[in-house]
Amino acid sequence: MNWLTKIVRPKISTLWKKRDTAENLWHKCAQCGEMIFHRDLEAAQKVCPSCQHHMRLPARDRLQSLFDGGSYDEVEYPDVQIDPLNFKDEKKYTDRLKAARNKTGDKDAFIIAAGTLDAQSIVVALQNFEFMGGSLGMAAGEAIVRAADEAVTRKTPLILFAASGGARMQEGILSLMQLPRTTVAVQRLKDAGLPYLVVLTDPTTGGVTASYAMLGDIQIAEPGALVGFAGPRVIEQTIREKLPDGFQRAEYLKDHGMVDMVVHRHELRATLSRLVRLLMEKGMAAQITAPVSEPAQLPVTQVQTTLAVAANEDTDPRAEKDAAE
Repeated sequence: MNWLTKIVRPKISTLWKKRDTAENLWHKCAQCGEMIFHRDLEAAQKVCPSCQHHMRLPARDRLQSLFDGGSYDEVEYPDVQIDPLNFKDEKKYTDRLKAARNKTGDKDAFIIAAGTLDAQSIVVALQNFEFMGGSLGMAAGEAIVRAADEAVTRKTPLILFAASGGARMQEGILSLMQLPRTTVAVQRLKDAGLPYLVVLTDPTTGGVTASYAMLGDIQIAEPGALVGFAGPRVIEQTIREKLPDGFQRAEYLKDHGMVDMVVHRHELRATLSRLVRLLMEKGMAAQITAPVSEPAQLPVTQVQTTLAVAANEDTDPRAEKDAAE
């Protein structure tokens, strides 16, 4: 029997090509439970056709759907010291990094890309949740600083897609030091009069929310995205009270003024294109990025008009007149 299992059976198996199984041909929506054919799901950009639930979209797929023709140039950012604290929990930090790099093909949780959006030059910094939960560490800090510098050099807006579970515990205080560093990088954009747009995807939590993810000139969130500092379960256990329905979800945050817009993924590219065009018009970017203490601060009516135009909503003619003045 030994020669049958070791020689004959393997040779017979090679005669038939391995076919896709039902496990990777069909995907079950976590919200409504519908089974979706994988090609239909990819064509819909990971949005359930029945309930419109937004699933997590792979980083490269998001970049391809955003840039003209799906073409972009990746921008390298500096390397950092690996495992400066010699951290080890269940695994060595170096082993975790190696596994994440083999899985994603990237050196860390950020991808910087430069290209055009409807013929408008942009720089994009995208956080990859598949790389250790998109956690913020020294490499991510370097990536954001590099992305901001690249945008200033090219004189283009910076669009940041945030997706993270928070600061990277394996780097301790060194990861928390990236909060002020990234804040300074964003301020460089504002000083240069360039727009900084943030798209909050599911999930955006922890130190990322406490820093660069909430500093955008305009805050956009995808439907149903979880955005907050601590998670709902932690908050409930701390205050010992039940949280409101939809707490920390995009729609709840928009109703309470934490985000400006909740945009469906199928409309996100067009919305970003309109915002970039509006904010890059003469004088608009300089006004919206001015410090609060300066008289050049953009009037509320002009902010409302900009958001309404980007969302294709009707605006009050008086607001448009005030904005033009």
